[in-house]
Amino acid sequence: MNEKIQSVLNSLPHKPGIYLMKDAQGNILYVGKAISLYNRVRSYFQESSDLSPKNRSMVAKVDDIEFLVVKNEVEALVLESNYIKQYRPRYNVLMRDDKSYPYIKVSLTEDFPRVYRVRSFQRDGNRYFGPYTNSGAVDATLDLLNKLFAFRTCRYDASTWAPPVNKEPPPGWKQKLLPRPCTQYYIHRCIAPCVAYASREEYDTVIKQVILFLEGKHDEVVKSLQEKMHEAAENLNFEEAARIRDRIQAVERVLEKQRIISTEGQDDQDVIAFASSEDETCVMTFFFRNGKLIGREFFILQGTRDSSPGEVMTSFLQQFYESSPHIPPEIVIEAEPDDRAVIQAWLREKRKGAVTITAPKRGEKLRLIEMVKQNAQEVLEQQRIKWLTDSQKTQLALEELQEALNLAAPPQRIECYDISNTQGTNSVGAMVVFESGRPKPSEYRRFKIKSVEGPNDFASHQEVLRRRFRHAGMQSTTRSEDSADPEGQFIATSEDGTGETGAPSAPGAQLQHDWAIPDLIIIDGGKGQLSAAMEVLQELHIDIPTVGLAKENEEIFIPGSPDPIILPRSSQALYLVQRIRDEAHRFGITYHRKLRSDRTFKSVLDEIPSIGPKRKQALMKHYGSVRAMSAASVEDLAALDGMTRDAAEKVKEYIGRME
Repeated sequence: MNEKIQSVLNSLPHKPGIYLMKDAQGNILYVGKAISLYNRVRSYFQESSDLSPKNRSMVAKVDDIEFLVVKNEVEALVLESNYIKQYRPRYNVLMRDDKSYPYIKVSLTEDFPRVYRVRSFQRDGNRYFGPYTNSGAVDATLDLLNKLFAFRTCRYDASTWAPPVNKEPPPGWKQKLLPRPCTQYYIHRCIAPCVAYASREEYDTVIKQVILFLEGKHDEVVKSLQEKMHEAAENLNFEEAARIRDRIQAVERVLEKQRIISTEGQDDQDVIAFASSEDETCVMTFFFRNGKLIGREFFILQGTRDSSPGEVMTSFLQQFYESSPHIPPEIVIEAEPDDRAVIQAWLREKRKGAVTITAPKRGEKLRLIEMVKQNAQEVLEQQRIKWLTDSQKTQLALEELQEALNLAAPPQRIECYDISNTQGTNSVGAMVVFESGRPKPSEYRRFKIKSVEGPNDFASHQEVLRRRFRHAGMQSTTRSEDSADPEGQFIATSEDGTGETGAPSAPGAQLQHDWAIPDLIIIDGGKGQLSAAMEVLQELHIDIPTVGLAKENEEIFIPGSPDPIILPRSSQALYLVQRIRDEAHRFGITYHRKLRSDRTFKSVLDEIPSIGPKRKQALMKHYGSVRAMSAASVEDLAALDGMTRDAAEKVKEYIGRME
């Protein structure tokens, strides 16, 4: 700890506020809030402090600390949110690309209000709905609204179409109408106030219906439309009545989709749950209005590795409701947030009304949470697949990776290696292949570690790399050498099952073919794993760019450089290497679990000739254990269905030898 930090720690007050952790270059690493700045900030630097790997990594980089004192905890929360939004510190949990989320705006402050999409929310007297994560969904909603409610979509200055309501027109005001209505009027998507076909009052009624619909108060919309339909019919305006009838039917078709899921109460609720994967989390929010599900949105949070569920939920509530135009009276959440009382008080202040935060443990609300969480898991997987199939993003990621690693060209073939074990047992190595930024499962390989005892990632990586590159058909190694090498008896299976577990590789088998040479090798691990890998590659005279990817802070280590490369959070290259590393981990852990399961359930009966699966099942079902079988007589064993005396004698003989 340097003197600068020590002096700051000594001067911290026992008051609420926020603190800013900075690195040697003055960049803000983390922004946090505290009830007591003295206690909270000092906790990071106590020797006995049980910090997460993420926080240990951050503290190692801290060169200076600033703090700001505020009056109370709610002010600290608001100030923390503003700083996070402005500086987007690396170690805070951040909502990805929150500035780009669209809203639907109803411009109540202008004459004959319009309904359109905007990219920011402001407290300016207009009504905003959102945020939405999908611009296409917003455009589809606006199109639906315009079919249901005939509001204007033009950008004309409407201040001269009708005199103001409840006040005198400004001096010199004169009504100016357009010469004729546009096509929107003739296809029944506007009631044409521009040519005085509709009064200001009639147009305002349409806008009120739009707002009610967006608020989820659909029953009121239908009731209002039904009254207008009956009024038109009584006035013998049957054409208008028929148009309103069609509009009512269209609204009811929309409502039918929302009646599938409804809550017991009639109040507004937001139901929030999330699913995490490595360093990011998908938070799903279902919006219930008047007991009906009116919509759902998902948001991706970055930097969630080693973050507790409470910390993730706190970060989301802060960032989402900071820019949300509507706060419901009840928020149902999956995990209890840190500083719940402070967040609840802040939300009440923003809503200017009561707000309850509930984390249910049973009942109907818990079932809602489970449904929302399942949707979050599905969206997280869909987003992963969507990114991988986006050729523009993957190409950009490869180009960014080329620049960051100073490669001669974008790496078209990338191989990543990971080791999985449980306290050194059932160790396996995994190799995954990405070509042009996309996974190629047919060339994935699994390696059962043979020569390493105990949990030794370094040696395991070395064994896998030797076997992979000695059997890759590279120019430096001939096929005859491969078949003569005693290490030829290795296990390597592809994602689709290519390769036979436990069998020697025969000359000319599929594993002996000319594997393509990668443009980049990624080792899952830090400096130690990278150094171990480089020893093997140099030993085999293989010159391929190789890097290590450390999980704690997504640091990329390159040979010969003490300092890691840290890609920006918004970098497509970072997203790509994370996906490759995660896929290697998934592929390896799946095989590791299979081996562990096979070993757990294996018994000595598997080694006895003439005892197949059916006889084994019958013996285990009747006796329950090998020890009980050992105590049984040959006659008792032979009496079981499917057993013979010869088989019973072999069981007794083999068990006796084992004992």
